Amino acid sequence: MYSNLLISSKYKKIGWMLLLPSTVLAIISIFSNKEITWLDAKVFSIFPEFSLGRERKYFQIIEANLTNTIIRVFFIIGALLVSFSKEENEDEYIAQLRLKSLMWAVLINYLFLILAFLFIFNITFISVMLYNMFTVLIIFILKFHISLYKSSKFLNSEK
Repeated sequence: MYSNLLISSKYKKIGWMLLLPSTVLAIISIFSNKEITWLDAKVFSIFPEFSLGRERKYFQIIEANLTNTIIRVFFIIGALLVSFSKEENEDEYIAQLRLKSLMWAVLINYLFLILAFLFIFNITFISVMLYNMFTVLIIFILKFHISLYKSSKFLNSEK
């Protein structure tokens, strides 16, 4: 992975500060199915509703709750900052680990997607696709940091 595509390592801490709370809030939101009422707002929507057989409307102001929107945006920003921040000692070995982890994450993500196409149907499939947007970043972060941990443990045992 080209190091010029990576951002400064100081952004990794900011990424974790966004990623961890948004992950907890997302899990709570999924299982409780509750929204924060004071986050109801009028928002601009490019494609506000989808309905079969009726005229489609575009570019409208609608009433919406922003709870899930804010959680998901913070999650994505946090995950991107964690994923694309340099390590303190970024070198070719870490770049290789980063590339392998990314390739591994994409492969696993698409295996999940194939399984979803084969075994999940109807409206549940749309829910699975919603979560699938986040899995590449989640798998990459997990794989990369586990690989870093294992390599640092191996290097410490060699000393």
